[in-house]
Amino acid sequence: MAPQKIAVIAGDGIGPEVTREAVLLLRFFAEKRGLPLALWELDLGAERYLRDGVTLPAEVLRTIERECSAVLLGALGDARVPGLVAREILFGLRFGLDLYANVRPVKALADRLVPLKSRGKDAVDFVVFRENTEGAYAGIGGQLRRGTSDEIAINEDVNTRRGVERILRAAFDHAQKSGRRRVAMADKSNAMWHAHELWRRTFDEVKSEYPAIEARHFYVDALCLYLIQDPSQFDVIVTNNLFGDIVTDLGAALQGGLGMAASANLHPGTAKRVGLFEPVHGSAPELAGQNRANPFAAFLTAGLLLEHLGSPQAGAEIERAVSAALDAGRCTPDVGGALGTDEAGAAVRELLAGSGAS
Repeated sequence: MAPQKIAVIAGDGIGPEVTREAVLLLRFFAEKRGLPLALWELDLGAERYLRDGVTLPAEVLRTIERECSAVLLGALGDARVPGLVAREILFGLRFGLDLYANVRPVKALADRLVPLKSRGKDAVDFVVFRENTEGAYAGIGGQLRRGTSDEIAINEDVNTRRGVERILRAAFDHAQKSGRRRVAMADKSNAMWHAHELWRRTFDEVKSEYPAIEARHFYVDALCLYLIQDPSQFDVIVTNNLFGDIVTDLGAALQGGLGMAASANLHPGTAKRVGLFEPVHGSAPELAGQNRANPFAAFLTAGLLLEHLGSPQAGAEIERAVSAALDAGRCTPDVGGALGTDEAGAAVRELLAGSGAS
Protein backbone atom coordinates (compact mmCIF):
# COMPACT_ATOMS: atom_id res chain seq x y z
CA MET A 1 0.00 0.00 0.00
CA ALA A 2 1.35 3.45 -0.92
CA PRO A 3 2.13 5.60 2.13
CA GLN A 4 -0.29 8.37 3.03
CA LYS A 5 1.49 11.72 3.00
CA ILE A 6 1.16 13.98 6.05
CA ALA A 7 2.32 17.59 5.90
CA VAL A 8 3.77 18.72 9.24
CA ILE A 9 3.85 22.40 10.26
CA ALA A 10 5.41 22.79 13.72
CA GLY A 11 4.83 26.55 13.83
CA ASP A 12 5.66 28.87 16.71
CA GLY A 13 6.19 28.95 20.46
CA ILE A 14 5.61 25.50 21.96
CA GLY A 15 4.48 24.24 18.57
CA PRO A 16 7.85 22.69 17.62
CA GLU A 17 8.12 20.95 21.01
CA VAL A 18 4.70 19.27 21.04
CA THR A 19 4.85 18.57 17.30
CA ARG A 20 8.21 16.83 17.72
CA GLU A 21 6.58 14.48 20.23
CA ALA A 22 3.56 13.91 17.95
CA VAL A 23 5.88 13.15 15.01
CA LEU A 24 7.71 10.56 17.14
CA LEU A 25 4.32 9.05 17.92
CA LEU A 26 3.36 8.88 14.24
CA ARG A 27 6.73 7.32 13.42
CA PHE A 28 6.07 4.73 16.13
CA PHE A 29 2.84 3.72 14.39
CA ALA A 30 4.59 3.63 11.03
CA GLU A 31 7.52 1.52 12.24
CA LYS A 32 5.95 -0.64 14.98
CA ARG A 33 2.36 -0.95 13.79
CA GLY A 34 3.01 -0.94 10.06
CA LEU A 35 0.85 2.04 9.15
CA PRO A 36 1.88 3.40 5.72
CA LEU A 37 2.75 7.00 6.59
CA ALA A 38 5.12 9.49 4.94
CA LEU A 39 5.86 12.71 6.85
CA TRP A 40 6.63 15.93 4.97
CA GLU A 41 8.00 18.47 7.45
CA LEU A 42 7.58 22.07 6.33
CA ASP A 43 9.46 25.15 7.47
CA LEU A 44 6.53 27.54 7.98
CA GLY A 45 5.71 29.96 10.77
CA ALA A 46 6.90 33.23 12.25
CA GLU A 47 10.62 32.46 11.96
CA ARG A 48 10.26 31.67 8.25
CA TYR A 49 8.22 34.85 7.72
CA LEU A 50 10.77 37.02 9.54
CA ARG A 51 13.55 35.41 7.52
CA ASP A 52 12.15 35.75 4.00
CA GLY A 53 8.56 37.07 4.17
CA VAL A 54 6.90 33.72 3.35
CA THR A 55 3.76 32.51 5.13
CA LEU A 56 1.92 29.86 3.08
CA PRO A 57 3.25 29.62 -0.48
CA ALA A 58 0.61 28.94 -3.09
CA GLU A 59 2.57 25.96 -4.43
CA VAL A 60 2.67 24.39 -0.96
CA LEU A 61 -1.11 24.72 -0.62
CA ARG A 62 -1.54 23.15 -4.06
CA THR A 63 0.77 20.26 -3.17
CA ILE A 64 -1.08 19.66 0.10
CA GLU A 65 -4.40 19.58 -1.72
CA ARG A 66 -3.10 17.33 -4.48
CA GLU A 67 -0.80 14.92 -2.64
CA CYS A 68 -1.48 14.92 1.10
CA SER A 69 -4.03 13.06 3.18
CA ALA A 70 -3.65 15.27 6.24
CA VAL A 71 -1.85 18.22 7.79
CA LEU A 72 -0.53 18.18 11.37
CA LEU A 73 -0.21 21.72 12.73
CA GLY A 74 1.53 22.45 16.03
CA ALA A 75 0.61 26.03 16.93
CA LEU A 76 0.85 29.48 15.40
CA GLY A 77 1.30 32.89 16.99
CA ASP A 78 4.25 35.19 17.59
CA ALA A 79 4.22 38.66 19.15
CA ARG A 80 6.72 39.90 16.56
CA VAL A 81 4.10 39.45 13.82
CA PRO A 82 0.76 39.81 15.63
CA GLY A 83 -1.88 37.66 13.98
CA LEU A 84 -0.36 37.77 10.52
CA VAL A 85 1.22 34.34 10.20
CA ALA A 86 -1.59 32.57 12.06
CA ARG A 87 -4.20 34.18 9.83
CA GLU A 88 -2.43 33.44 6.59
CA ILE A 89 -1.44 29.84 7.36
CA LEU A 90 -4.30 28.63 9.55
CA PHE A 91 -7.08 30.49 7.77
CA GLY A 92 -5.35 29.86 4.45
CA LEU A 93 -5.60 26.12 5.04
CA ARG A 94 -9.12 26.17 6.51
CA PHE A 95 -10.55 28.38 3.78
CA GLY A 96 -8.30 27.22 0.96
CA LEU A 97 -9.19 23.55 1.53
CA ASP A 98 -12.81 24.38 2.44
CA LEU A 99 -12.51 22.60 5.81
CA TYR A 100 -15.90 23.78 6.96
CA ALA A 101 -16.18 21.61 10.09
CA ASN A 102 -14.00 22.17 13.12
CA VAL A 103 -14.59 19.00 15.13
CA ARG A 104 -13.53 19.04 18.78
CA PRO A 105 -14.00 15.99 21.00
CA VAL A 106 -14.44 17.05 24.63
CA LYS A 107 -13.65 13.98 26.72
CA ALA A 108 -12.13 13.88 30.19
CA LEU A 109 -9.63 11.04 30.65
CA ALA A 110 -9.18 11.28 34.43
CA ASP A 111 -11.57 12.15 37.25
CA ARG A 112 -9.16 14.66 38.79
CA LEU A 113 -9.12 16.76 35.62
CA VAL A 114 -12.82 17.63 35.82
CA PRO A 115 -13.17 20.95 37.69
CA LEU A 116 -16.83 20.44 38.63
CA LYS A 117 -17.82 19.45 42.14
CA SER A 118 -18.96 15.82 42.45
CA ARG A 119 -18.35 15.17 38.75
CA GLY A 120 -15.92 12.71 37.23
CA LYS A 121 -14.67 11.85 33.78
CA ASP A 122 -17.84 9.98 32.84
CA ALA A 123 -19.75 13.29 32.91
CA VAL A 124 -17.61 14.88 30.18
CA ASP A 125 -17.85 13.19 26.79
CA PHE A 126 -19.30 15.20 23.92
CA VAL A 127 -18.27 16.53 20.51
CA VAL A 128 -18.56 20.09 19.23
CA PHE A 129 -19.08 20.80 15.53
CA ARG A 130 -18.06 24.40 14.90
CA GLU A 131 -18.75 26.00 11.52
CA ASN A 132 -15.28 26.91 10.29
CA THR A 133 -15.45 29.10 7.17
CA GLU A 134 -18.22 31.67 7.73
CA GLY A 135 -19.64 33.73 10.59
CA ALA A 136 -17.78 36.54 12.27
CA TYR A 137 -14.41 35.08 11.21
CA ALA A 138 -15.06 35.39 7.48
CA GLY A 139 -13.02 38.60 7.45
CA ILE A 140 -15.70 40.83 5.97
CA GLY A 141 -15.76 44.34 7.39
CA GLY A 142 -13.45 47.28 7.85
CA GLN A 143 -12.53 50.45 9.70
CA LEU A 144 -13.38 54.04 8.92
CA ARG A 145 -11.69 57.14 10.40
CA ARG A 146 -9.19 54.92 12.20
CA GLY A 147 -7.47 56.54 15.16
CA THR A 148 -10.00 59.35 15.54
CA SER A 149 -12.82 59.85 18.01
CA ASP A 150 -15.24 59.11 15.16
CA GLU A 151 -13.70 55.73 14.34
CA ILE A 152 -16.06 53.01 13.10
CA ALA A 153 -15.15 49.30 13.13
CA ILE A 154 -17.35 46.66 11.52
CA ASN A 155 -17.13 42.89 11.30
CA GLU A 156 -19.93 41.13 9.46
CA ASP A 157 -21.45 37.84 10.67
CA VAL A 158 -21.79 35.99 7.38
CA ASN A 159 -24.13 32.97 7.23
CA THR A 160 -25.20 31.17 4.06
CA ARG A 161 -27.86 28.53 3.68
CA ARG A 162 -25.28 26.16 2.19
CA GLY A 163 -22.79 26.74 4.99
CA VAL A 164 -25.33 26.39 7.79
CA GLU A 165 -27.01 23.33 6.34
CA ARG A 166 -23.82 21.38 5.72
CA ILE A 167 -22.43 21.86 9.25
CA LEU A 168 -25.80 20.91 10.76
CA ARG A 169 -25.98 17.82 8.57
CA ALA A 170 -22.39 16.89 9.48
CA ALA A 171 -23.30 17.02 13.18
CA PHE A 172 -26.40 14.87 12.73
CA ASP A 173 -24.51 12.39 10.53
CA HIS A 174 -21.80 12.07 13.18
CA ALA A 175 -24.36 11.47 15.90
CA GLN A 176 -26.08 8.81 13.80
CA LYS A 177 -22.89 6.99 12.83
CA SER A 178 -21.27 7.14 16.28
CA GLY A 179 -24.34 6.02 18.19
CA ARG A 180 -24.80 9.31 20.02
CA ARG A 181 -28.44 10.12 20.70
CA ARG A 182 -28.61 13.90 21.05
CA VAL A 183 -27.72 16.95 18.95
CA ALA A 184 -27.88 20.45 20.45
CA MET A 185 -27.71 23.56 18.28
CA ALA A 186 -26.76 26.93 19.80
CA ASP A 187 -27.36 30.38 18.33
CA LYS A 188 -28.44 33.83 19.47
CA SER A 189 -31.52 34.21 17.30
CA ASN A 190 -33.35 36.15 20.02
CA ALA A 191 -30.87 39.02 19.51
CA MET A 192 -29.20 38.44 16.12
CA TRP A 193 -32.42 37.70 14.25
CA HIS A 194 -31.43 38.15 10.61
CA ALA A 195 -28.31 35.97 10.79
CA HIS A 196 -29.35 33.37 13.33
CA GLU A 197 -32.97 32.87 12.34
CA LEU A 198 -31.43 31.09 9.36
CA TRP A 199 -29.74 28.69 11.78
CA ARG A 200 -32.96 28.13 13.73
CA ARG A 201 -35.07 27.50 10.64
CA THR A 202 -32.51 25.27 8.92
CA PHE A 203 -32.02 23.26 12.12
CA ASP A 204 -35.77 22.61 12.30
CA GLU A 205 -35.75 21.40 8.71
CA VAL A 206 -32.65 19.19 8.93
CA LYS A 207 -33.58 17.54 12.24
CA SER A 208 -36.75 16.13 10.64
CA GLU A 209 -34.51 13.88 8.52
CA TYR A 210 -33.05 12.25 11.64
CA PRO A 211 -36.05 11.09 13.68
CA ALA A 212 -33.95 8.81 15.90
CA ILE A 213 -31.85 11.74 17.13
CA GLU A 214 -33.10 13.97 19.95
CA ALA A 215 -32.61 17.54 18.68
CA ARG A 216 -32.68 20.57 20.96
CA HIS A 217 -32.15 24.28 20.42
CA PHE A 218 -30.37 26.51 22.96
CA TYR A 219 -29.38 30.13 23.08
CA VAL A 220 -25.62 30.07 23.42
CA ASP A 221 -25.51 31.77 26.82
CA ALA A 222 -27.94 29.19 28.21
CA LEU A 223 -25.88 26.40 26.63
CA CYS A 224 -22.77 27.57 28.50
CA LEU A 225 -24.73 27.60 31.75
CA TYR A 226 -26.03 24.06 31.20
CA LEU A 227 -22.56 22.79 30.26
CA ILE A 228 -21.30 23.86 33.67
CA GLN A 229 -24.33 22.53 35.52
CA ASP A 230 -24.41 19.12 33.83
CA PRO A 231 -22.18 18.39 30.82
CA SER A 232 -23.39 14.77 30.74
CA GLN A 233 -26.64 15.86 29.08
CA PHE A 234 -24.80 16.68 25.82
CA ASP A 235 -23.61 14.31 23.07
CA VAL A 236 -23.09 16.53 20.00
CA ILE A 237 -23.17 20.34 19.94
CA VAL A 238 -23.26 22.33 16.70
CA THR A 239 -22.90 26.08 16.41
CA ASN A 240 -21.36 28.92 14.42
CA ASN A 241 -17.74 29.96 14.16
CA LEU A 242 -17.59 32.54 16.96
CA PHE A 243 -19.76 30.67 19.45
CA GLY A 244 -17.94 27.44 18.64
CA ASP A 245 -14.63 29.08 19.50
CA ILE A 246 -15.99 30.08 22.92
CA VAL A 247 -17.87 26.86 23.71
CA THR A 248 -14.88 24.67 22.86
CA ASP A 249 -12.58 26.57 25.21
CA LEU A 250 -15.17 26.04 27.93
CA GLY A 251 -15.15 22.38 26.93
CA ALA A 252 -11.36 22.28 27.21
CA ALA A 253 -11.64 23.49 30.79
CA LEU A 254 -14.09 20.66 31.54
CA GLN A 255 -11.67 18.04 30.21
CA GLY A 256 -8.59 19.27 32.05
CA GLY A 257 -7.33 22.35 30.24
CA LEU A 258 -6.04 23.31 26.82
CA GLY A 259 -3.19 20.83 27.16
CA MET A 260 -5.76 18.04 26.72
CA ALA A 261 -7.78 19.52 23.85
CA ALA A 262 -7.48 18.15 20.32
CA SER A 263 -9.23 19.21 17.13
CA ALA A 264 -9.80 18.28 13.51
CA ASN A 265 -10.69 20.56 10.60
CA LEU A 266 -12.59 18.49 8.07
CA HIS A 267 -14.79 18.51 5.00
CA PRO A 268 -17.27 15.78 6.00
CA GLY A 269 -19.09 13.96 3.27
CA THR A 270 -16.25 13.95 0.76
CA ALA A 271 -14.01 10.90 0.53
CA LYS A 272 -10.23 11.33 0.58
CA ARG A 273 -10.41 15.05 1.41
CA VAL A 274 -7.38 16.53 3.20
CA GLY A 275 -7.91 17.11 6.93
CA LEU A 276 -6.10 19.64 9.13
CA PHE A 277 -5.35 18.52 12.69
CA GLU A 278 -4.21 20.81 15.50
CA PRO A 279 -4.09 20.90 19.29
CA VAL A 280 -6.03 23.97 20.39
CA HIS A 281 -3.71 25.36 23.06
CA GLY A 282 -2.03 27.99 20.90
CA SER A 283 1.66 28.84 20.80
CA ALA A 284 2.01 29.75 24.53
CA PRO A 285 5.28 31.68 23.98
CA GLU A 286 5.87 32.01 27.72
CA LEU A 287 6.43 28.23 27.89
CA ALA A 288 8.51 27.86 24.72
CA GLY A 289 11.87 26.15 25.05
CA GLN A 290 11.38 25.15 28.68
CA ASN A 291 10.27 21.51 28.29
CA ARG A 292 7.04 22.39 30.14
CA ALA A 293 4.35 22.12 27.47
CA ASN A 294 1.83 19.29 27.73
CA PRO A 295 2.14 17.08 24.61
CA PHE A 296 -1.08 15.13 25.25
CA ALA A 297 -3.30 17.43 23.17
CA ALA A 298 -0.89 16.90 20.26
CA PHE A 299 -1.01 13.13 20.86
CA LEU A 300 -4.81 13.04 20.91
CA THR A 301 -4.77 15.20 17.76
CA ALA A 302 -2.47 12.65 16.12
CA GLY A 303 -5.06 10.04 17.11
CA LEU A 304 -7.78 11.97 15.29
CA LEU A 305 -5.49 12.22 12.27
CA LEU A 306 -4.93 8.46 12.20
CA GLU A 307 -8.67 7.87 12.51
CA HIS A 308 -9.16 10.17 9.52
CA LEU A 309 -6.65 8.05 7.57
CA GLY A 310 -8.69 4.93 8.26
CA SER A 311 -7.11 3.62 11.48
CA PRO A 312 -9.66 4.11 14.28
CA GLN A 313 -7.90 1.44 16.34
CA ALA A 314 -4.76 3.60 16.39
CA GLY A 315 -6.72 6.58 17.69
CA ALA A 316 -8.28 4.43 20.40
CA GLU A 317 -4.88 3.01 21.34
CA ILE A 318 -3.42 6.50 21.73
CA GLU A 319 -6.33 7.58 23.92
CA ARG A 320 -5.86 4.53 26.17
CA ALA A 321 -2.13 5.19 26.49
CA VAL A 322 -2.67 8.86 27.39
CA SER A 323 -5.31 7.81 29.94
CA ALA A 324 -2.91 5.27 31.45
CA ALA A 325 -0.15 7.88 31.66
CA LEU A 326 -2.51 10.23 33.50
CA ASP A 327 -3.55 7.48 35.90
CA ALA A 328 0.10 6.76 36.65
CA GLY A 329 0.95 10.45 37.07
CA ARG A 330 3.39 10.26 34.17
CA CYS A 331 2.45 13.64 32.78
CA THR A 332 3.20 17.35 32.94
CA PRO A 333 2.39 19.56 35.98
CA ASP A 334 -0.75 21.14 34.46
CA VAL A 335 -2.48 17.75 34.70
CA GLY A 336 -1.04 16.58 37.98
CA GLY A 337 2.38 15.17 37.13
CA ALA A 338 5.97 16.33 37.36
CA LEU A 339 7.39 15.39 33.96
CA GLY A 340 8.59 17.60 31.15
CA THR A 341 7.33 17.57 27.59
CA ASP A 342 9.89 15.06 26.37
CA GLU A 343 9.51 12.74 29.36
CA ALA A 344 5.70 12.73 29.18
CA GLY A 345 5.90 11.94 25.48
CA ALA A 346 8.34 9.10 26.12
CA ALA A 347 6.01 7.70 28.80
CA VAL A 348 3.11 7.43 26.36
CA ARG A 349 5.26 5.79 23.69
CA GLU A 350 6.58 3.33 26.30
CA LEU A 351 3.01 2.44 27.27
CA LEU A 352 2.13 1.96 23.60
CA ALA A 353 5.16 -0.26 23.05
CA GLY A 354 4.22 -2.37 26.07
CA SER A 355 0.63 -2.78 25.00
CA GLY A 356 1.51 -4.83 21.94
CA ALA A 357 -1.80 -3.81 20.35
CA SER A 358 -2.15 -3.76 16.61
